[in-house]
Amino acid sequence: MAFSSYSKISLLAFCVSLFVCCGLAHEFSIVGYSPEDLTCLDKIIELFESWMSKHGKIYKSMEEKLQRFEVFKDNLKHIDQRNKEITSYWLGLNEFADLSHEEFKTQYLGLKTEFPRSSRSSSREFSYGEVVDVPKSVDWRKKGAVTPVKNQGSCGSCWAFSTVAAVEGINQIVTGNLTSLSEQELIDCDRSFNSGCNGGLMDYAFQFIISNGGLRKEEDYPYLMEEGSCEETKEEKEVVTISGYHDVPQNDEQSLLKALAHQPLSVAIEAAGRDFQFYSGGVFNGHCGTDLDHGVTAVGYGSSKGSDYIIVKNSWGPKWGEKGYIRMKRNNGNPEGICGLYKMASYPVKKN
Repeated sequence: MAFSSYSKISLLAFCVSLFVCCGLAHEFSIVGYSPEDLTCLDKIIELFESWMSKHGKIYKSMEEKLQRFEVFKDNLKHIDQRNKEITSYWLGLNEFADLSHEEFKTQYLGLKTEFPRSSRSSSREFSYGEVVDVPKSVDWRKKGAVTPVKNQGSCGSCWAFSTVAAVEGINQIVTGNLTSLSEQELIDCDRSFNSGCNGGLMDYAFQFIISNGGLRKEEDYPYLMEEGSCEETKEEKEVVTISGYHDVPQNDEQSLLKALAHQPLSVAIEAAGRDFQFYSGGVFNGHCGTDLDHGVTAVGYGSSKGSDYIIVKNSWGPKWGEKGYIRMKRNNGNPEGICGLYKMASYPVKKN
């Protein structure tokens, strides 16, 4: 649905904060777009139309489109302003650019921390505590232990994706086989404490996999981006098993690195910051708290230009961030880590 001339006239009010079209073009600097793209209302509409086409956005009515344009414009201003202020990372117009920040948080976060972590796992059982030295860098993607980036959609199932990625990793490390596993089985069937698209916790998901006798392949139980009915009959389908799981000692970066040097980890972060919504690249050191609301997977660590980071796999599709990943700064002086990265890390155990 393209904007008509009449619609453009109705949008002139939105241009006030941009100094009525072509006033201050040289002050705009959106990564991936020239300053001329943001010189006037027509150019902003053109940019919006281009963004819609790139991300396959279709709106039901002109009224909805006008509303989304207003949100888009506000997000555009935020991205531009932050890119002038920050140096180690940058923001961009990704597929979430037509969502207000409150809408984004409601749809794409989903960690539940109301319940305590299971007593079946303890940091006292931390199996990598005796490790002395760790490599300077590790990237489990290069070691073949990470499946392609997945997309949870607007279902608050991040906890399931975090769990599955960690299990996929240890399964490949132990067996040599990289097998994509089913988040949907966790969403549909793991209902003792976890709540499907309404959130969950990775430790409980690990426990479910153990008690369930394994987790099916993604191809046998594909993802729906919504809750479905539990398919309990396995019909001789192949499953991947784990034998246990451990928690990484809380607020301990060295312990996390010791574990991460041996396998991918399920970790929890606070992803509610607006910069996180539009992260496009670089080493993220933005302002964020430690109120955990999102499950992700740590898949490595390294350094770039003197800045140390953790490599984190997200579940918002490959168009977000660095092809679906974010590098999060470590050694930031906070025991809890940036965005609470070290507060709640755990990993599955698989025997040979």
